[in-house]
Amino acid sequence: MHCETSGWLLDLYADPQDGLVLWFLDEEGTRRRLYQRFPVTFYAAGSSADLRAAWRWLSAQPLALHLARQTRRDLFLPEPVTVLSMEVENPAEQAGLFNRLSQAFPQLTYYDADLQLALRHAAHYGTFPLAHCRFAYDAAGCLQMVEPLETPWEAEPSTPPLRILSIEPDSDPQHAAPRSLTLQSRAVSGGLLNSRGTVYTLDLQPARPLLINLAAILRRHDPDLILTAWGDTWLLPYLLDLAREHGLPLPLNRDSGRQPARREARSYFSYGQVIYQGPQVLLFGRSHVDIYNAMLFHDYGLEGIFELGRVTALSLQTVARTSPGTGISAMQIQAALRQEVLVPWHKQQPEDLKSALDLMHADQGGLVYQPTTGLHRDVAEIDFISMYPSIMVHFNISPETVNQHSPAARQVPELDLWIDQEHTGLIPITLEPLLKKRIALKQQLAQLPSWDPHRTAYKARASAHKWLLVTCFGYLGYKNARFGRIEAHEAVTAYGREVLLRAKEAAEDLGYTVLHLYVDGMWVRKPGCRTVPDFQPLLDEILNRTDLPVALDGIYRWVAFLPSRVNPRVPVPNRYFGVFQDGSLKLRGIETRRRDTPPFLKQLQREMLDMLCSMPMQETPSGLDLTPLYRLLRRRLQDLRAGRIPLPDLLVTHKVSRKLEEFRSPSVAARALTQLQGIGKLLEPGQHVRFLYLRGEPGV
Repeated sequence: MHCETSGWLLDLYADPQDGLVLWFLDEEGTRRRLYQRFPVTFYAAGSSADLRAAWRWLSAQPLALHLARQTRRDLFLPEPVTVLSMEVENPAEQAGLFNRLSQAFPQLTYYDADLQLALRHAAHYGTFPLAHCRFAYDAAGCLQMVEPLETPWEAEPSTPPLRILSIEPDSDPQHAAPRSLTLQSRAVSGGLLNSRGTVYTLDLQPARPLLINLAAILRRHDPDLILTAWGDTWLLPYLLDLAREHGLPLPLNRDSGRQPARREARSYFSYGQVIYQGPQVLLFGRSHVDIYNAMLFHDYGLEGIFELGRVTALSLQTVARTSPGTGISAMQIQAALRQEVLVPWHKQQPEDLKSALDLMHADQGGLVYQPTTGLHRDVAEIDFISMYPSIMVHFNISPETVNQHSPAARQVPELDLWIDQEHTGLIPITLEPLLKKRIALKQQLAQLPSWDPHRTAYKARASAHKWLLVTCFGYLGYKNARFGRIEAHEAVTAYGREVLLRAKEAAEDLGYTVLHLYVDGMWVRKPGCRTVPDFQPLLDEILNRTDLPVALDGIYRWVAFLPSRVNPRVPVPNRYFGVFQDGSLKLRGIETRRRDTPPFLKQLQREMLDMLCSMPMQETPSGLDLTPLYRLLRRRLQDLRAGRIPLPDLLVTHKVSRKLEEFRSPSVAARALTQLQGIGKLLEPGQHVRFLYLRGEPGV
């Protein structure tokens, strides 16, 4: 007997017994655990002798395995490659088999070997987290059919009625031992997160009543998502260890047959900085998100995580903890799987050989002008909408389309590079729907009134898209990117410089004065131009000359471009502030935007900026009367000297760049780390240390 219904996909993962497990929330509100036969395939390429030896080795393995010889497409090779195909019946066994095989035959080239199961399922069935699906299953719970009723690119995606349970200790465990937990149940209804719900307070001691009451709450509310504060780094490990010590089961997992997965913390170097990724506790059947261990959570919140899950197909608790680069890679992998393109285990494509002169011509980055320093009135800021992703899509820039001297190839400006225009590249295929959705979201946002409660969700989703699109350009030239190629990266920047120069020429031809150019933005003014219609002819002309979408970011009442602190005659391109006609501020490169600025200085600078916003323009050399600002500054300095500023407001925050023993000189951060080590607190590279500057020794 088969049952067919519809609902939302909550989770999927490999299981040693059932193969692939999927959790659905059906239209009646029932959470269903189903399983599905879903064999996975990976490939190996190499010499005939090595492949025959691998075949014999694989034939001796004690698992359900189908071997075959196939011809597949490698994106970086001109001709299809002959590979050994290995289909594993149970997806839970594939990772272990691959690890053993790669150790036994390291000389082989592997493809599709380390892909997340969610990406394989998404490429085959079109599924993604929270996808509204029609599905059918039999009496044994075996999934017979699944068909998404929507795509990730819907402007108005359906939202399931999720149940959320937040758990937060009463203090930061790094600073003081928590004494109690606050729990609150919430629900998603009509696409909005309802803040109302039952609130519980549980004392951490004694432990036995805590575990009994917490288990009862989990069973009563059966949340789809557990939202924690310090859940990865302290809370859930503490509770799991406590439950094991007292022999009391704690149903953090919805799947009672599985234990939560725990991953160790790690530090790694990426894009010029050290990143710290804290330990993780991942659940089965429901998701766990730690707001302090989630990447960019405080920028786009839960709605942004939901949106990232939709477009990348990564599970919610995975995508919350990974970088936008991992999200872009996941999207590229899905596109490759759908096009039957092999996904390399390690990047195989080296950089083309170049002379030093070629490097100087090719590797110039984006176009940056030195701005005209000082205060300027009635200035319009014009930005290209996601310039670099738009260039990749419009000019068909992808690793496999670069340097293809076909009859339909187009030469890159300034460079001896050619881009194939006949076959759409993998990168444009990946980015085009994301670009369209971002533009559609921005258009919807522009039409929504300021009081509309859906604006918050729209902004969060647009922010999630922004981070993906910003990262896709850097990932194109990233040394470890599976589908990266530095020549494609150089082609994008070359087109970017050409496009910005065309925009500058269009502005000057129409009588505008160009004050500043910065990669994808332009600041212009023209006497008598103060309203949006005044700048529309320029927007139309830029679109006509570049074929790329542009937008008016806003019109400043005034904007100040700042000079260098070292040499006042030299402007700094990325340091400016201004106030738009609607009274909102835009700040770049000044102290209040920096993470290492103490709260006292941030608040003082913000007060001064707010005062500037409310001032009318004066007919003075500076254009503004700065006397009230000097008075405010003197008062705050008097408060500082008199000790009236709370110490937390004077804390300086530094990111730890290396382990304590690797510091060669006793920097301020090293001295703070030494003091922490003395009281038994160790920080890893990528974490943040906060300290006060003191007079005398030790200085911090």
